Amino acid sequence: MSEQPLFSPRNPWVAASVGVTVVIALVSALAGLIWLPLAQPELKLAGIWDAICSAAGVPRAAPRGEQLPPDFKTSNVVMTPEMLRRPNPVSIGRGATLAQRCAICHGPQGVSDANSPNLAGQYAAVTYKELNDFKTGARVNAVMSPFAANMSNQDMLDLAAYYAYLPRVPTSHADDNVPAPPIVVTGAPMRNIAPCGSCHGDLDNKAGSPWLGGQSAVYIKAQLTAFASGIRRNDISQQMRNVARNMTAEEIDQVARYYEAQP
Repeated sequence: MSEQPLFSPRNPWVAASVGVTVVIALVSALAGLIWLPLAQPELKLAGIWDAICSAAGVPRAAPRGEQLPPDFKTSNVVMTPEMLRRPNPVSIGRGATLAQRCAICHGPQGVSDANSPNLAGQYAAVTYKELNDFKTGARVNAVMSPFAANMSNQDMLDLAAYYAYLPRVPTSHADDNVPAPPIVVTGAPMRNIAPCGSCHGDLDNKAGSPWLGGQSAVYIKAQLTAFASGIRRNDISQQMRNVARNMTAEEIDQVARYYEAQP
């Protein structure tokens, strides 16, 4: 019987096991820390060391002069809870005059029959932000982009004040019998989705988040789909893109039908 220790490096089985383990560890490290990060073009990594830091979750400041800005325009509107809360009558009156050009899509009283957003009673900060984003190119639309291009900052403030002044009225699709889907009331914590109502007014309102009650289901579905695909990206800190890309098609449909039915 051999007196050689079982775990001796001279034991060919031990040596082979250790060798295979080391090879697997090296291949896994190369794949996980270098190959997989570099294979994701949206990360815009500067090199191998940047890929390793990214995979390890270590924040790394880019060297001076080498910052990588996004390849698209982002919203430059700073939202605060008190933003545009106290419009004056002159601004509202001027906004009413300007809104005559908006009536063909958004309705004479801010309620649309053309699947355009209903603006009557919308938070002034929301209307102002979207107009500003259309003007700067942070949000793009074939109709709204050229319309907002020549608007002054005061024009946008006045329009936002006027539409916020208008009362919210029930639309033709209002139906109190449509139940609130779980995604609106409780969200989906396991998918990092907060309740829709925590930002959009059913439970609470977050600065810059639009009131969705009474909006067209066609419009809501189109915007959620645009956020999910990345076509629309004027949401601050990618909040809506992160939510929409984790929603199922059924949830998007439920949310759209629920908010359309709200008075």
